[in-house]
Amino acid sequence: MSRLHLTFACGDYDRTRALNEGTIRPDGIDLTYLRLPVEETFFRMIRHREFEVAEMSLSSYVVSLREDPSPFVALPVYTSRMFRHSSLYVNAGAGIDAPEDLRGKVVGTPEYQLTAGVWMRGILGDRHSVPFDSVSYVTGGQETAGRVEKAKLDLPDSVRITRAPQGRTLAAMLAEGEIDALCTPRVPSPFVAGDPRVRRVFPDVVGAEKEYWAAIGVFPIMHVVVIRRDVYERHRWVAQSLYKALLAARDQAYDTLYDTSALRFMLPWLTPQLEEARELLGRDYWSYGIEDNRAALEAFLRYHHEQGLSQRLWTPQELFAPESTEAAVI
Repeated sequence: MSRLHLTFACGDYDRTRALNEGTIRPDGIDLTYLRLPVEETFFRMIRHREFEVAEMSLSSYVVSLREDPSPFVALPVYTSRMFRHSSLYVNAGAGIDAPEDLRGKVVGTPEYQLTAGVWMRGILGDRHSVPFDSVSYVTGGQETAGRVEKAKLDLPDSVRITRAPQGRTLAAMLAEGEIDALCTPRVPSPFVAGDPRVRRVFPDVVGAEKEYWAAIGVFPIMHVVVIRRDVYERHRWVAQSLYKALLAARDQAYDTLYDTSALRFMLPWLTPQLEEARELLGRDYWSYGIEDNRAALEAFLRYHHEQGLSQRLWTPQELFAPESTEAAVI
């Protein structure tokens, strides 16, 4: 019996590895799994629709919903989640000793619509009295000059954005004091090199993120999995087939991560850190679906709308293929 052949572009994750290795196969589907850097996957999917299925930035996906019809349909599968307090860096001479000091400053970001940026702007506004429009933004390449927004944006006048000067990178501009701060998913090269001119806004990142979890109860969602709409419309069944397989692959990763016979990753205290994460966040700390993630999704969608990236406030149910949110009961 013939099976549907689909290409799935995604990062190299423990939670999707079983699909990459073929030990878990979606019902009725043969997958070609392409392990690509997230920036490349997002760019190629958003600009050229190259893959039938792909990992995608949650923000980019919500931006795409303004198109009619929207080009993608998402599954409530969160290939990337991360507390993002570690993503905020400052120039040591900018006079920023606390998050509240960011008001009135110039903040670099590779793209305004990056999911990490949406989360941090929202958190700064909600918890540190730094509204998103109280700072100015500079966009451009972090380590290589010339990066542009992947998706066309229609932002309100209250969002003040300029482009980095030609040939300049945000990492160099931060180190040299041309921008006061940098909000970025990737650690900037001056910080990696130990440059004393660059430091984090939150020196105790883990403490700040645990405090945020204790207060808000949200583990931020970064990426979802999307199906190209033409594929979804022709084969509606692929949504649940892929969702079930991705769920099984994640569950397998849960099990193998807690195998203490030998460390799966090069992290000396992996086991106690895993046990602490389970104690703080719950055993299903990397949950899929809508209901267990409603607070995170609603917070993100509110931030996205408030920051001018979505024309209306979406609800979590509107984001996802209904076939992936309802299952038959046996």
